[in-house]
Order: sequence, then C-alpha cells, then structure tokens
Amino acid sequence: MKSPHCSSFLKGAPVIVLLALCLGGSTVAQAGGKDDPLSPGPIRPGNLDYRTELPQGYLKVYSATDEFNNGDALYFPHSSYAIYTIDGKPFKNVKNQRFPADEIPEVVALPVGTYAVVARSERDGYGRVLVVIKEGQQTILDLDLWEKKTQPI
Repeated sequence: MKSPHCSSFLKGAPVIVLLALCLGGSTVAQAGGKDDPLSPGPIRPGNLDYRTELPQGYLKVYSATDEFNNGDALYFPHSSYAIYTIDGKPFKNVKNQRFPADEIPEVVALPVGTYAVVARSERDGYGRVLVVIKEGQQTILDLDLWEKKTQPI
C-alpha cells in the first residue's frame, strides 16, 4: 500500500512538470536599441496619415447658422464650409458641428499655409476669404464681423 504522501506527490507531479515547462521554457525577446545594427527601427503602419507630421495650426470658422428644432428647443449650429488650397484645389469639407444641436464651431487642424475658405455668412451669403494658418496658433474667422476692404466709388 502506498503512503498518502507518495500518492499526493504523484498526483501533483504532472502539474509541477507542466508549470516548469511553461515558465522555464519561455523565451523573452527584446527589441534592439539604437546601437543594434540589426534593429530596423520603428515600423509605421501602412495607413498612417503623414500629414499629421507637418507643422500644424488650427482654424475655427463662425459661419452662418441654420435653425435646428429637436422638438424641445431651437438650436442654431454653424453651417458647413469648404477649404481650398491656394491654387484652388479642394482640400477639406468641414461640417462645422459635431452633432445637429452643436452651436460651437468645429476646430480643424491644418498644415501651416494659406488657404481659401468658402463659407456662408448671415450678412453677405457665400464668400471666399483667404486665411493664413501658423504653427501652433488658432486662426478664427468670423464672417459677420469681417468688414469689406473696398468701398463703392
């Protein structure tokens, strides 16, 4: 007859062997540092938007508002607008609201440069305004505060 200590040892032995194989047999891989000539360095995913690496500024446009009735209250979100490159190519369409009752204009990140904004104002309807985006700065365009630079003769 086997002793109770021997039989409990035989029952626990496979568990101990399994744990030893799992823990003792594992390999740890460490990425090479900058001094490792075999290290490929950081790898970029294929769908990365490389424009985010350019110096950026921000644009906020106070365009004309549209009435939105959600059944309980009236809201006046700002109308959408388009951004064009200086040579007239479409760059981005901005909805200018995150949800239908959002009355705060959207802040858009843009690469530094000069752009043409086509938007609707309450006073003059649709118009085109050139804006300059500077690195780390927010440009605010309020179309209804914009004063005409030319006077009728």
